[in-house]
Amino acid sequence: MSLHRLTQIVMGVPNVEQTAAYYTEFGLTPGVARPSAATEATQPSYVLSTVDGGEQLRVVYSPFRRLLELGVGADHPDDLDRTAAALAKLDVPVDRTPTTVSALDPGTQVLVRVELAPRLEQTPAPAAVYNAPGADARREQRAAGILREGPVRPRKLGHVVLGSTDQEASQRFFQQGIGFKVSDTVRGLAAFMRCSTDHHNVLVQQAPVAFLHHSSWQVDDVDEIGRGATAMLEADPGRHTWGLGRHHIGSNFFWYLKDPAGNFSEYYSDIDCIVDDALWKPSVFEEDAKALYAWGPPPPPSFLAPEDLAALMSGAHAPAQ
Repeated sequence: MSLHRLTQIVMGVPNVEQTAAYYTEFGLTPGVARPSAATEATQPSYVLSTVDGGEQLRVVYSPFRRLLELGVGADHPDDLDRTAAALAKLDVPVDRTPTTVSALDPGTQVLVRVELAPRLEQTPAPAAVYNAPGADARREQRAAGILREGPVRPRKLGHVVLGSTDQEASQRFFQQGIGFKVSDTVRGLAAFMRCSTDHHNVLVQQAPVAFLHHSSWQVDDVDEIGRGATAMLEADPGRHTWGLGRHHIGSNFFWYLKDPAGNFSEYYSDIDCIVDDALWKPSVFEEDAKALYAWGPPPPPSFLAPEDLAALMSGAHAPAQ
């Protein structure tokens, strides 16, 4: 696959400092605040890094919460040529530089930037040892997960979920234009698409307004999900949204929290891995609970329809920054 990962997202929020502080608590490593190219030059932006992916989150000012930019890594300039040509066939305007191809998806209002970037290299986490019926693999010792100390540090940005006012057009943009592959779909509602071996890196779902539903950050295992969420909730119980659970589509363990701007953030681990496209058969799911989760507490109504959707709809006319 010539595309190989998400490189960075630019998140626009009205409360930049508070949101950046939240993601620092979430486990990302903060960089130096500097003027933002995505908004006014006088507005500060905060860059935060994952352990393996480097600078993967930039928080900048926007009058309402939204995803402004999404970076996608490519291997070779030929990949940029292919992307530019594919977008042109869809009549999508393209901004081309020697190292990037950028285009705006009208349905999600996100500027997608395909850029030459090195592939992600990750050192495998130590394999967890579990006792099971008839197989006492861990003897005379406590589980490693309960002995861990220190804060949880996300390894990489895994995926984003975007609301689109035209889901079919956004799916064409990402699939036929950018070059994502469809892993699974929910009939008439959503498409799970990948640019890496992860089951999905972008999920586009039909919505009354373009908005960022959540960003998702990989941690080592389910113990790190629990430790991370527990620490975040000890600081502020109001951050809890949904979890612990396991998704059906994608199979990943999850726990969702809410940042100060209203975006959901997800700790995840153990997502489906698709290396050989020929061996994966996409499924079409119906819009029901099975499509959303295999086990866990039921999702709250605010997860399915965020409480600020009406406010976002009233502000959707604001000009892009």
